[in-house]
Amino acid sequence: MTSLNNQQKQLLFDYCVGLTSETEKSEAQKLTAHNEEAADLHLEITKALSPLDSIESESCPDYLAEGTIWRLTNAARASELKLQQLLAVEQTRSVAKSFFWRNFGQLASAAAMIIFVAGIIIAPLTHMRQDYWQKYCQTQLQRIGQGINAYSTDNENKLPAVATTLGSPWWKVGYQGEENHSNTRHMWLLAKNNYVNPTDFVCPGARQGKAIQLDPLQAKNYSDFPARRYVTYSFRIIYKQPTDKNMLGQKVLIADLNPLFERLPQNSANSLDMQLSENQLNLNSSNHCRRGQNILFRDGSVEFVKTRQMGILQDDIFTLRDTNVYKGVEIPSCETDAFLAP
Repeated sequence: MTSLNNQQKQLLFDYCVGLTSETEKSEAQKLTAHNEEAADLHLEITKALSPLDSIESESCPDYLAEGTIWRLTNAARASELKLQQLLAVEQTRSVAKSFFWRNFGQLASAAAMIIFVAGIIIAPLTHMRQDYWQKYCQTQLQRIGQGINAYSTDNENKLPAVATTLGSPWWKVGYQGEENHSNTRHMWLLAKNNYVNPTDFVCPGARQGKAIQLDPLQAKNYSDFPARRYVTYSFRIIYKQPTDKNMLGQKVLIADLNPLFERLPQNSANSLDMQLSENQLNLNSSNHCRRGQNILFRDGSVEFVKTRQMGILQDDIFTLRDTNVYKGVEIPSCETDAFLAP
């Protein structure tokens, strides 16, 4: 039997406390079904959480629960011994005869076990989770790259693209009208024609993202992603098909969400008018806590980078050259000016 690695342990912990996506939930269930160690760990965490099932959320004031969790967390960071000492103090208070405090003692015990598992067995929790999401995001981008290659093979080596006219808005994600008013419609062709699963277009690290489950027949009913939350990557603006596919080489195709356009007008009838600030010019994508962004290149490779500037020219992939105001209709002036939107 293969021992669980840290990523698998993290997956199981997130599954037990309800932090997994539908895809991750399925992976966790398969893992516990085929790995004895995973099944045992899942059982231990579930047992630790079981006291919470008998406690009504209204029975414990928010300020009291938050304060206890804060104290337990600080103790766990200091040492396991301090955690045990604090737990003993909480359970021997003079008010322990009350029904509420008996249940609250159970809550403290469960919280202590959660922190122990997170801090000792799967430590450090935050770093591992981010590392897991970063690598899973890379896997998704690789699958999207494979879908692009398959589409190109079936369509005379062309990138997936819908017909657009000069001056068309590229920011109206989710718009289902006849006009191609969204840069994401190009990539929706991959989901619509069953080249890529729609769930792969949501980075697992994107808090505002939500994976959508659609079968091929359902996907064909849409002209674009149903809403912004179902796509948390930004795509190269396609304003013309390259005449030579070899010219694309290491060119950037897709990256984690452009930090400039994280918030867009919800009503597609509104207009976009945004002026860049100095702070926005230095932000990385929010998908990975601003640490950097995964990038899919035309040759199918994926790389996590901590900068927005790429290549010899140090081109900023999230902005257009010499452009500080965006109306949502701008396009690159040349092939070497990569611009990923929205």
